[in-house]
Amino acid sequence: MTMRNKYRKPTTFHCNAGSRCSPSVVVWSLVGFLLSLHLYSLVSHNGGKVGDVQFHTSHHTLFRELEEVEEENIQIPPPKGKRSPRAAKRRPKRSTTLIDEFLDENSQLRHVFFPDMKTAIDPMNDSGNDSFNYYPGRIWLDTEGNPIQAHGGGIIYDESSRTYYWYGEYKDGPTYHAHKKGAARVDIIGVGCYSSKDLWAWKNEGIVLEAEEANETCDLHKSNVLERPKVIYNEKTGKYVMWMHIDDANYTKAAVGIAISDYPTGPFNYLHSKQPHGFDSRDMTIFKDDDGVAYIIYSSEDNSELHIGPLTEDYLDVTHVVRRILIGQHREAPALFKYQGTYYMITSGCTGWAPNEALAHAAESIMGPWETMGNPCVGGNKMFRQTTFFAQGTYVFPLTGLPGSFIFIADRWNPADLRDSRYVWLPLIVGGPADRPLDYDFGFPVWSRVSIYWHRKWRLPSGRRGLT
Repeated sequence: MTMRNKYRKPTTFHCNAGSRCSPSVVVWSLVGFLLSLHLYSLVSHNGGKVGDVQFHTSHHTLFRELEEVEEENIQIPPPKGKRSPRAAKRRPKRSTTLIDEFLDENSQLRHVFFPDMKTAIDPMNDSGNDSFNYYPGRIWLDTEGNPIQAHGGGIIYDESSRTYYWYGEYKDGPTYHAHKKGAARVDIIGVGCYSSKDLWAWKNEGIVLEAEEANETCDLHKSNVLERPKVIYNEKTGKYVMWMHIDDANYTKAAVGIAISDYPTGPFNYLHSKQPHGFDSRDMTIFKDDDGVAYIIYSSEDNSELHIGPLTEDYLDVTHVVRRILIGQHREAPALFKYQGTYYMITSGCTGWAPNEALAHAAESIMGPWETMGNPCVGGNKMFRQTTFFAQGTYVFPLTGLPGSFIFIADRWNPADLRDSRYVWLPLIVGGPADRPLDYDFGFPVWSRVSIYWHRKWRLPSGRRGLT
């Protein structure tokens, strides 16, 4: 496409010898040059097709409702009791933050972050205008009326049964500390599985990978750690393959575990654990590309960097190929997805159960180099955005038929009672040029902006609930 400007004027600077050029002319000429260069890079990145460059998805009416974010104005309550002047002088008390209130199980704002059962999402009782609505942070019941237990998990769509399957940590047990300085934990119960036709009403399919009660040497013994299970289907072998983070109570094992099943609803047969590529591995995920090649992405070197590498054809092991990415950035909880040939990833910082700021990353090749694009969160308030809406990402699920639209799936951890941790599902949209320059360059990247929009209540666009 040829772009013409009917107001175009000669680009010669009218600067006579011994005179000064107008600063505004120079500045605006430089701005115009940079914008033209950026447009050229966008077009080149899309194979020279100007029409393929999507500057913003809000032009599509289906996205307008999802992009109308809500703001939050939460006031921190005054302290319950006054401190004596002498105590205040000895140790001045810092101001309380929303994160402090979030982590305080006795906070007066507890109901804001963890609403009670009265407001639960109940697919079997909701009707009319409330059907199919997502309420981030509320208790979410399955079709039997019990809170869903699928934390740190992911979703697959099974073509043969035309069904969605949601896998995650089954944490329906008491929270305790293994030792005085240990993190809050729940004994391993297993991996839960739920099925759905519409991504809203979920049927409990049971525990598809169970803990080991007696054998203390087994990776799945209840005293150990099983986190972030992810499942993918291998068309060549006809097997469903599960990868997960396996650890001991002190987080010193730092390994991945692999299990396999003939059916999406299990049971899964646990094979073994290992440290991929010989490195420690903690928070992890797996990603299946369009060509059927699967990859593992995991936090390593004491969570200071991420490693990525392809799996073998049967998805049961890693190959010898591995790349170190985001070195020294201390990121975890990777959630990887792809759009129009570009790979994107959402990660979190390393602050235990406390929420922190998410970052979006992008790459033209899944093996890197990966560049950081900035915080993708939109709406709420500054603290909401700096804490990923008081949640931690675990998976990004594409919505078929809605180009550039995804569901960002996150956990709102409740360290005082981990079984009562909540789910934060929000619309994620890829569209428009990124608005943050790269660190190493004054130019803008060629990939699109990633935005996660905050809503207290939202639903998928009409007619898009059976997204097949």
